[in-house]
Amino acid sequence: MVEIERIERRLKLHDLRVLMSVVEQGSMAKAAERLATSQPAISRAIAELEYSLGVRLLDRTSRGVVPTPYGRALIKRGVAVFDELRLGVKDLEFLADPAAGQVRIAAPVALGAGFVAAVIDRMARRYPRVVCHLMVGDSPVAFRALEERDLDLVITRIVPLIGEDHLHAEVLFADSQLVVAATENPWSRRRKVGLADLVNEPWTLPPLDSVFGSLAVDAFRAAGLELPRATVVTSSGVARIALVANGQFLTIAPEFALKFLGWNTAIKALPIDLPTTRGSVGVITLKNRTLAPVAQIFIDFAREVAKPMAKRKS
Repeated sequence: MVEIERIERRLKLHDLRVLMSVVEQGSMAKAAERLATSQPAISRAIAELEYSLGVRLLDRTSRGVVPTPYGRALIKRGVAVFDELRLGVKDLEFLADPAAGQVRIAAPVALGAGFVAAVIDRMARRYPRVVCHLMVGDSPVAFRALEERDLDLVITRIVPLIGEDHLHAEVLFADSQLVVAATENPWSRRRKVGLADLVNEPWTLPPLDSVFGSLAVDAFRAAGLELPRATVVTSSGVARIALVANGQFLTIAPEFALKFLGWNTAIKALPIDLPTTRGSVGVITLKNRTLAPVAQIFIDFAREVAKPMAKRKS
């Protein structure tokens, strides 16, 4: 408590908010306008903060006002402080009305349109007033938003890249890549088929420098084959599956896409095992960050939706 009292004497939330606004706006004048105050008041707050802490927090450059290393360190913690306060207010709102709240999720397109949509549908039936904000996009963008606390959680395929100390990953279900063809494609009627039989067929594949592209390369190399020449290369898994459903193309797609995207009648997985593509889909959160109750409820529903796949893989 003594340490907390010492911090309270040196650092006020208002001053921290002023510092963050100045850096966000790039000038004290713009920050003053944003906070509906005067520029002298902004300058005074920054000066008092620097005096209390004994370090310089801002530098003036040709590009405007920028934080010093001390300023960046304080702002990083400040983001967490205001985020925790925001979550505290949300907790109070949830306790007052457990049927309402907001949760912010990110997922790649295929998972967002399939598995996450199934989770949201189930949650909406139980909590119709909860608002789900779904960001669909690539994992690097999602993780950056998670680290900046603009998201509550990310649902994605777990790869070594996200094994960061500040992130927590919970496996929801195991997943593998499958070779898929249209149900009307002659290859779908074969009981036995190998990758070597398919190298001269028309393929649609992900870019080689993507996660799923590298999985496709590894699958063919494990079978002693080079990756076949693709007629269509696209990062959109939904587009690849749509091309396959039209009849002539083959592709490699995640198993969850067949289950959750409703393509089961249009496409079929061929009887080919791709052991090098096995992995897991999970929910990623920040360590040492208390989730709002509504975000935890979303994760509980995600576990429920994932349970049939998790059991089948066990």
